[in-house]
Parts: sequence; C-alpha cells; structure tokens
Amino acid sequence: MSTEQGSHSNYRRTLGPVALTAVGLGSIIGSGWLFGAQRAAGIAGPAAILAWVIGAVVALTIALTYSELGAMFPKAGGMVRYGQYSHGSLAGYLAAWANWIAIVSVIPGEATASVQYMSSWKWQWAKDLYDGKELTGSGVALASVLLIFYFFLNWFAITLFAKTNNAITVFKVVVPVLTAGALMWSHFDTHNIESAGGFAPNGWSAVFTAVATSGIVWAYNGFQSPLNMAGEARNPGKSLPKAVIGSILIALVIYIALQVAFLMAVPSADLSDGWKALTYKSPLADLAIAWGLNWLAIVLYADAFISPSGTGMIYAATTSRMIHGVQENGHLPGIFGKVDPKTGVPRPALVLNLVVAFLFLAVFRGWGSLAEIVSVATVISYITGPVAVMSLRRIAPGLGRPVKLRAMPVIAPIAMIFGSLVLYWGKWPLTGKVILIMAVGLPIWAWYELRKPWAELKPHLKAGAWMVTYLLVMAFVSWAGGTEFGGKGYLAEGWDLLVVAVIGLAFYVWGVRSAWRNPTLVATEREIAALESDRLPDAEPAASK
Repeated sequence: MSTEQGSHSNYRRTLGPVALTAVGLGSIIGSGWLFGAQRAAGIAGPAAILAWVIGAVVALTIALTYSELGAMFPKAGGMVRYGQYSHGSLAGYLAAWANWIAIVSVIPGEATASVQYMSSWKWQWAKDLYDGKELTGSGVALASVLLIFYFFLNWFAITLFAKTNNAITVFKVVVPVLTAGALMWSHFDTHNIESAGGFAPNGWSAVFTAVATSGIVWAYNGFQSPLNMAGEARNPGKSLPKAVIGSILIALVIYIALQVAFLMAVPSADLSDGWKALTYKSPLADLAIAWGLNWLAIVLYADAFISPSGTGMIYAATTSRMIHGVQENGHLPGIFGKVDPKTGVPRPALVLNLVVAFLFLAVFRGWGSLAEIVSVATVISYITGPVAVMSLRRIAPGLGRPVKLRAMPVIAPIAMIFGSLVLYWGKWPLTGKVILIMAVGLPIWAWYELRKPWAELKPHLKAGAWMVTYLLVMAFVSWAGGTEFGGKGYLAEGWDLLVVAVIGLAFYVWGVRSAWRNPTLVATEREIAALESDRLPDAEPAASK
C-alpha cells in the first residue's frame, strides 16, 4: 500500500449527502450575506439582483465540471489535485496555489466580518474595533481570538466537526430567511428601484463587476467545500453532486431574498447621494433598527458571530485537506501529509493554515479588501476544472465516472468562458495584483521541480504552458480593456467581452490538447484499480447467491 493510501485510510468516511450539503451551504452562507447585499447595491444599484443570478449560473456551470472530477477522485483536498492529474506539476501547482490562496484567505475574512459587525454595538470599546475602513489594533486582536477558536474546533475529530456544523448551518439558514422576511414585512418601498439613478444606475458593466468583486463569487465559492472533503464522504458518487448543486440553488434563493429586502428597506432619505454612498457598518442590523426591529438586530448581531464562525470553521477544515493534497502532489514537506490516526484530522496542515490566516489578517484588515482578493483568486482556480474534466475524458477514458453528464463537452467550454469573463470583470489593477500573487508561489514549485532532470521536467512545462500564458494574456487584456473595467480603453465596450470569450475558448482548446498521462495520473489509476480489486472478494459471494 502506498504512503498516500495509508494517509487516506486515517480519514473517516462518515459524511453523507445531508452533512456534505450542510458543509457546502455552511460555506456559502457566511459573511457574504451580512455585507454582500450592500456592497453589490453600492456597485450596481437594484440591478444587483441580477448579479446574484449571474453569479449562481457561473458557479453552477463550473460546479458541474468539478462534480464529475470529485466523484472520480474522492480524496481529501479535491480541487487542488485535478490539474495535477490532467497536466502534471506546473499547471497542477498553479491551480492548487490559486485555490488555496482563495480559500485560506476566507478564514480571516470571516473573523473580520464578525468583528466589523460587532463595531456597531453601542459601547465605545466595540466602536473602537473598526475605524470605518479596516479593523483597529483591538479589532485585529479579537479577530485573532476567533481564528484560534476555528482552529480548535477542527483539532479534535471530524465527527465533532460534522455535528457542530450541522447545527450551525440550520441556524445560518433560518436567520437569513427570517431577516429577509422581517425587513420586507416592515418596509417595502418599491420607489427605491426608480430613485438614485434607476434600476442600473452605473450601467450593465457595473452588474458584471459586482459579480466579480462585491463578495458574490466569494459567497458561491463555498460549493467546493464538499469536494475538498470528498475523502470523508460515504458515497461520493451520489452525495457530492447533490451537495454541490443543492447548496448553490438553496443559497441563490436566500441571497435574492436578502438583496430584494435590502433594496426595499433602505430609507429613501439615505439614497440622496445614490447607492454608492451608503455607509452602514452593519447593513442589515442598521436597517432593522431603523424600522424598529430591535429584536432582529439582536439576532443579527448574534448571527454575525455564528454565520462567519461556522464558515471559518468549515474553511479551516477544508483548507487543511487542501494542504494535504498539495503535499501529496509533491510540493510541500511530508509532515503536512500526516493525518492523526485517532481523530482523522490533518493537524500539521491545520497549524500551517492558522499561521497563514494570521498573515492575511495582518495585511488585509477589512472585509471588502479580502473579498476582492478572494474573488479573483477563486476565478483563477476555477479555470482548471473545465479543462481537466475534458482532458481526463480524452487521456483516461477507462477511469470510473460515477457522475458523467452527456452535455459536458458543451458545459466545459462555456464554464471556461464564464470564468474568463468574471476574471476580466474583476477590473484592472485588481486582476493584475492577484495574478502577481499567483507568481509569488512559483518559487515553491521551482524548489521541488527544477532539481529534476530536464527530460523528466520538460513534459510538465510543456503541458503547463497554456495556463502560464493564459494568466499573462488575461492580465494584458485587463490592462488594455474597457475603461468601465479599469482598463486603458483600447478595446471598445462590448467588443472587449467578445475578445475575452474568444480567449477563454482558445485556451480551453489548448489546455485540453496539452493534457498528458503524467506519473501522478498513472499512479492514481493504479491506486484506484488496487482499491477496486480489494473489494472484489467481498462482492463475489453476493454475486454467487
């Protein structure tokens, strides 16, 4: 038995579809619902409603590609592995790095959200936690305590995590639904849609930018949490697709209700300078107080700890599985692949993520700045799914596919186009900054890979060239693109979106053609075959009856 098989035998396959859906929904409904409605309205006005729908369509399309991959390879840290299976070390590492950056930065983001909401309390010490733009020193200290709390909830056992998360998720779903209903009941002013510039006061480009940077991508990104915990799924072939798709659809309904409630509950006097001028510290709680719903404000202040903390707890769990996956890809020391045999928890990986979360908290002290970084990094990690799923159909047709959609040859390129568009919508220079963060991780890859013989390294470089080139081209197009997306204006409005769509399709074709049967894929095929042969003796007596 391989070392990898041994480490995975320490995971507990105890999570069914309900628990996995709770993981997905619990990841999606975190801090995004507390701040997303105001931030999206500030960018797009009432058209923010459409931004949530567009975000869900993008997430669903990409999630379908990852559902097939997750069911094929039910291992911990799922999404950091697929690029490695299809294209080898370079593309696999870039995808894993982007995905890990996107997810690990959510953990301090959730802690920041809790403290930021707390700053609206009436006491001076609470007001001193946040200065209107970022957390103060005392705010960072309190957020650090929350990070340690998330850490210890994951330290002991996956069963404790599952029981705790299921309870928290129920609360996290009930409170947003209650909030939307109460706000709609107390004040529903449809004139808000017409005032302050109309339905789309900043144009349709602002709707697309809201998808990319207001926390919408941040919110829906939670669909990947069940995939990253696939190593603990009882029946991944059936439970993973249900959890991924179900969590997105449930969240879509909740988010639209919250956005509508927010838009109609804002007092007309507060819109004198437009949607962008709204400066509520605790948006939904402030509106609840404005309309005399003090009981709801109290619930929201409590939930501002519970919802983000539940999501932070989940991401602390899933990122530790991702670190385990990166280590097994060969790009981290062996200690980070160790799983405690008694608890089924990868404890060294938990410690590493805690340290990195502290670093992010020190640099990015506001929810908005973290949401932007997370969203763009997430989109970069998305692009490997559509390419990997069709690449593996080409180079590994014999692998079992518990989930296999006939429409995938159409869904995959559309998902790649959607991902490219959202990356462009993120606006320059943010897109360039996050792509630069991707480059920062390359020395780690170089440390492990450049010591290999050229003949061994060359196919990995050749297969990963499409992704490196894609990031450079997208950075250039973002810089040269339309002014409405922060570019220099060398591409006319409308034509820029067509150019980005064509680029996405072209790199999809290049990526699929670049896939090769690399050593990681071959070893994984053997491992899967060995596991299936181990099950045969148990199956034969049943078949003979």
